[in-house]
Formats: sequence, structure tokens, C-alpha cells
Amino acid sequence: MTTVASGFVSFSPALYLAKSRRSCRNIRTRSACLPVVSSSLTQVEVDTATTSLYSSIISSKPISEALHNISLADLDPGTAKLAIGILGPALSAFGFLFILRIVMSWYPKLPVDKFPYVLAYAPTEPILVQTRKVIPPLAGVDVTPVVWFGLVSFLSEILVGPQGLLVLVSQQQIS
Repeated sequence: MTTVASGFVSFSPALYLAKSRRSCRNIRTRSACLPVVSSSLTQVEVDTATTSLYSSIISSKPISEALHNISLADLDPGTAKLAIGILGPALSAFGFLFILRIVMSWYPKLPVDKFPYVLAYAPTEPILVQTRKVIPPLAGVDVTPVVWFGLVSFLSEILVGPQGLLVLVSQQQIS
């Protein structure tokens, strides 16, 4: 089955047929058609195997029910605590390395292949090389370490910060 994307909404032949079978004549009964309309907002490509996401879209369930199978809500608190234990230090370490790279960018003649500098250069340079292809230096200043420090800080706050997603999931009571 093929899916053709148009703007922000993707249209699928199966969804079109499912929508056309329903009657949405006036504004008051249109809410019955909203699950089909809201589920068509995500582009889904499926081969011959039927997945739970695809079958819930075809059966006119809201996309939120379909995404529930792959959301953080299914993550148990023990796994969330393990993820916090791994992601927290990793994101902090990368944040610190990107701060070092920002300072190192002030001194372009540093021998980055020598001992103290290679500790910050080696793990971050592959990421920064790919980012420089998208964001070129501005007025001769490499801003990619600043961009990555911002992204890492954002991810750290969203996932493992005091009100982060993984922290909230790890604090859930098993009922």
C-alpha cells in the first residue's frame, strides 16, 4: 500500500475509503469521524505484514491509542530508573565535552591529537563534522559545539531533569 504525503496531512487509499464510508453530514455528528481524520495525520507505510499501529488506524481508532503501544507510558519504573542511570551521566559527559570543544574552538592552533585535548576531540568530532555540513561556520566561527551543547542540555532536561519524562515514569506507582 502506498501513502502519499501532502503538506502536513498524509492521505492513504485505505483511510480515504474508511472515511468515505462514514457519514459526517453536520457539525454535531462530525466528532464520530475525528478518529479517522486524526489518524490520517501520520504517514504510515506498511508492507505485507500487519502491525498493531496499522490495524488500529484501519479500524478507526484514534492515533493516540495506536501510539500508546510505543510510548513511554509502557515503560516500567525499573527500566526507567535504569535508563536514567545510563542516560543521565552520558548526557552530562557529552555536555561537558561540548563545553570543552567550545573553549577549544577559541584556540585554533591547539594540538588536538595530543593527550589532554584528544579526550574532548575524539568523541565529539564525528558528530561535529556531520553537523558542519548542515551548519557552516558563521563569520569564521564554528557554532556547531554550541548547537550540540544546547541539544544535549535540552534532551537532558526533558528526559532526566527534575520533571523529566523518565523521572516521572520512574516515580509511577505500580497499580
